This record gives sequence, C-alpha cells and structure tokens, in this order.
Amino acid sequence: MLKKLTHLFPVWAVVFSLCAFWQPEWFTGLKGAIVPLLVVIMLAMGLTLRPDDFFNVVKNKRAIGAGLILQFSVMPLTALAVSFVLGFDPTLTVGMVLVGSVAGGTSSNVMCYLAKGDVALSITMTAISTLAGVVVTPFLVAVLAGKNVDVPVLSMLISLVKIVLVPVALGVIINVYFHSFTTKIENVLPLVSMMAIVTIIAIVVALNAQQLTQIGPIVALAVVIHNSVGLTLGFWVCRFLGFEEKICRTVAFEVGLQNSGLATALAMKFFTPASAVAGTIFSVWHNLSGSVLAGYWAKRPIGRREGTD
Repeated sequence: MLKKLTHLFPVWAVVFSLCAFWQPEWFTGLKGAIVPLLVVIMLAMGLTLRPDDFFNVVKNKRAIGAGLILQFSVMPLTALAVSFVLGFDPTLTVGMVLVGSVAGGTSSNVMCYLAKGDVALSITMTAISTLAGVVVTPFLVAVLAGKNVDVPVLSMLISLVKIVLVPVALGVIINVYFHSFTTKIENVLPLVSMMAIVTIIAIVVALNAQQLTQIGPIVALAVVIHNSVGLTLGFWVCRFLGFEEKICRTVAFEVGLQNSGLATALAMKFFTPASAVAGTIFSVWHNLSGSVLAGYWAKRPIGRREGTD
C-alpha cells in the first residue's frame, strides 16, 4: 500500500500544486517550513545509507567518476544555455542554474530499480554527489549565474552543511547503530520524503500563484529541455565510453534527475520565490519523465559492454 502511494508521487505533486494555485492561503503561511522539510528528506535519505555506500566508489570508480563529471557539468551548463536561449531574466536564470548545480535526486534510486539498472551504484552515486554538492553547488551557481545576481557563496555553503551534510550524516550514524529500528521504518521513509517534497512544491506554488500564469509555461519548457538533455547525455556518453547498458541506465537517471527540492529551498532562502519556480516544476516533471523512461527500459533486455570497472 505504501509503495503504491509513493509511486503516485507525480499525481500527488499535481494535486497539491493545483490546490496551492487555487487556494494559496492554505500554504503561504508555511513558508518557514521549507528548510525543516528538506532536513527531514535528507535525514530520511541518510537512514537508508550505510558507510559501505560511500566506500563503494573504489569498486565502481570509472562509472562514478563519469557520473559525477556529467552531473556537475552537463546539468549546470545546459541550464545556463537553455536560460540564455529562452531569454530568461537573472531571477529565472539563477533558479535554473540552481536546479542544474545540485546533486542527483533520491528518486533516481527508485527509477533505477524499476529500469533494471544497478541500484547499489545508484545509491552510491547519489550519496557521493550529495556530499560533493555541499561544496560544488555554491561555486557553480556563483560562476554561472553570479554575474547578474549576488550569490552568497559562503552563506549557501554553510546552509548546505546544515541542510544536507548534518542530517545525512546523522541518518547514517543512526542506521549503523540502530539498524534494527531503521529496518522497521524503511518502508515508511519514501512516503515521508514524498509528502515533504509535495508540501514544499505546494508552498512554492502558493507563493508564486499570481506569477505562474505568466512564467509557468516558459519555465516548464526550459525544465523539459533541461531534464531531457541530462537523461540523454547521461546515457549516451556512458555508451560512448564503453560501459554496459545497466551502468548507462543508472548514470542517465543520476544525471537527469536532480535534487530539485534542495534547489527550491535554496532559491527561497537566498533569492526570490520566482527563482524557485524552476525547482518546483522540475520536481513534478522529472518524476513523470523518469517513470516513463523506467517503464520503457524495464521491458527491454539489457545488453552488455566491457569497461565497467
């Protein structure tokens, strides 16, 4: 039952978004809850991880290295390019760049499982990119969007340590020392994360209700292009490098599916509600596109290639 509710994430996201759009007063008062909700999501992620998930980098160093490079190059650069082509102002541009500069989203692990990818590798890549993003994300945003927007790099770095590093580390510690407890609640954690994400989405939609009719469609187009490029290059660059298809599928999801909830929270904290629209729409869209792609790949046999170590 819980899995069915979680798999309906895109539906819940759309429902909450519509409610927030038509009745924004239901959610605007929750603006201050965005960061605490994100901390809950990161803690839930940590509770599913063990130290081995970080040490597995040695076993899959080529695949993880390729994934990290693609993650923090393709996505932020594509975000900037799409923003330029569509003529976005600095506010919308920084929102797009934020989405492109954060780590991979935890939904990639679910999509990877459904698509018959390498789930262990997916979890390891998500964990490592999440930790790397604590340092990398602020500097990418500063370099790519800082010319037109004042980017508080140090403040953002400190916030990422508090929002991401501390709760993830705490979750890992709890999982190590109280594993019997975390095993009992592991089926509930995806639902908790999903509800936290859809609530964040609803809050941002409510805060931007008046602007969404004007900027929503063009930002949605940008998000679709951005996500599509990430999924496509994540897969085909790995194919070009000679990885087996199972690895290619895994990296595609890691690159194309972003931690858009984090991007939304950072946009709200350091910039404007309008800059959080990209993260909000991405949260809905990448789960839809990821689900469709995972369903397609699940029906196709996996071919093998050399060079996966």
